[in-house]
Amino acid sequence: MMIVVVSEGESLDSYVADDFGHAPFFLVVDSETLDYHVVENEFMDSLEGAGIAVAKAIVDLKADAVITGGIGMHGIRILQDAGIDVSYDEEGQAEQCITDYLRRREHRTKFGGQ
Repeated sequence: MMIVVVSEGESLDSYVADDFGHAPFFLVVDSETLDYHVVENEFMDSLEGAGIAVAKAIVDLKADAVITGGIGMHGIRILQDAGIDVSYDEEGQAEQCITDYLRRREHRTKFGGQ
């Protein structure tokens, strides 16, 4: 599974960004191996529409899931319409948030629910 973490820095020990559209980086992470590559957010300085542009860019990355702090309804809708699971209100370091997300996902799969 490919997970995109909206991040303040360029490594897995970086903190998840609070602002989806204006975060400096995206970490594109293979959930099996935790191998990742970094994508710089070219929209982070945009005055308007950054969240929508970032959501569309993440759809183009063919992500399965996104981990972020805050995100607006337009961004959520674009991602969900593309079949991408969105985990928001996340806090902490990217690697820990990935681990927590995968644990919650496994729990939902095991015990039902979405």
